[in-house]
Amino acid sequence: MAKKDETLTMLKDLTDANGIPGHEREARDVMTKYITPYADEVYTDNLGSLVAKKVGNKKGPKVMVAGHLDEVGFMVTRIDDKGYIYFQPVGGWWSQVMLAQRVTIMTREGNLTGIIGSKPPHILPADQRKKAVEIKDMFIDIGASSKEEAKEFGVVPGDSIVPYFEFTQMKNEKMLLAKAWDNRIGCAIAIEVLKRLKSEKHPNIVYGVGTVQEEVGLRGARTSAHLINPDIAFGVDVGIAGDTPGVSERDAQSKMGDGPQIILYDASMVSHKGLRDFVVDTADENAIPYQFDSMAGGGTDSGAIHLTHDGVPALSITIATRYIHSHAAMLHRDDFENAVQLIVEVIKQLDDKKVKEITFD
Repeated sequence: MAKKDETLTMLKDLTDANGIPGHEREARDVMTKYITPYADEVYTDNLGSLVAKKVGNKKGPKVMVAGHLDEVGFMVTRIDDKGYIYFQPVGGWWSQVMLAQRVTIMTREGNLTGIIGSKPPHILPADQRKKAVEIKDMFIDIGASSKEEAKEFGVVPGDSIVPYFEFTQMKNEKMLLAKAWDNRIGCAIAIEVLKRLKSEKHPNIVYGVGTVQEEVGLRGARTSAHLINPDIAFGVDVGIAGDTPGVSERDAQSKMGDGPQIILYDASMVSHKGLRDFVVDTADENAIPYQFDSMAGGGTDSGAIHLTHDGVPALSITIATRYIHSHAAMLHRDDFENAVQLIVEVIKQLDDKKVKEITFD
């Protein structure tokens, strides 16, 4: 009988969980389940970000490894007289990936299935058929015949709407397809880092964090970092994969399977040079593959964490991922494994002396 792949089960449970910004409880509960066995203490901040504390040296520096719990989704704003649901995007969406996609509406009485619809192209003038449908012209059909019936189903304004997709291991078993890789893969990295440190000596205090509301402004990163007051921080997230047709190296140069991405800069921060150089040296010394990347737009939790208190040396380490901010994204398991190994090797060397060297490099 084949041995159960516990890591794959964790990845499935994390990505199948639902949680848009402001309603991350389900995802937080899954992360809590998996990280608690490796932590000395688990708690939340007042916005709901999860903090798992693992003490190596109680007088050592504080190291924060943060992935965000939330995924892009929608929120119910109104129900029309015929029972159709209108909605507000929560996080960034490209309208072309949305139509005819299945969603889950999270009501207080249970989950409902819906599908995103619009006016059929068959009845549109020719010039309109050539244009992308705007989000404001879309609706969700839950099979209700009236506003009253939709309310009987339990739908009310403010309910969360989440993309529906089941975790899938591709024929190439290293390729994993799922909703919410952005950013349950970061949460998985935080869990796995604490797991691998359980039997290792490390000269610091490590905080594995699942932040809330990243997709709407890095909000939980700010509050959880204020609570922890870290000395060093890593934002772990997805990045752009450039290995699909039509994408040039000028657009995005990273390839799935070639190692985690070390982000040089993005719209939210310039990575800390001392920390970046130390991470690169550690990767080279341990023969861990990595890629450099940068993003002119977008950002990660590092953008909020590095501005906390007196400033925090921070670096984003990301996983090249295809089709992010859609119903299903794809990544390579080796990149996850190598990101975890890299962060663990770095943490094992982050004592007070090294942190001071990095901070003032």
